[in-house]
Amino acid sequence: MAGRRLTLDERIEKAEKNVRVAKEKYDSALDDLERLVTKRKEMDDKKLLEAYHSGDKTVDEIIEFIQPSETSRRRKTSRKRR
Repeated sequence: MAGRRLTLDERIEKAEKNVRVAKEKYDSALDDLERLVTKRKEMDDKKLLEAYHSGDKTVDEIIEFIQPSETSRRRKTSRKRR
C-alpha cells in the first residue's frame, strides 16, 4: 500500500520543525563550546599567573616578551615583505 503524498504545507511544516530542532542542537553545541573555551582560558590564565609568581621575571619583561616592542614588530614585518 502506497503512502499518501504530503501537501506543500505539510512539507513546509516538516521543514520548519527540522530547522527548529537543528537550531536547538546548534545552540546547545555553541553553549558547550563557549563554556569549554572559557574554561581553557581560565586554566591558561591560572597557569600564566602561577608561572609569573614562581619565576624571576618582572611584569615588564613578561609583557615585552608577549607584546614585542614596535621596533621588533617593524623588523618582523620588513622580513615578511622580502
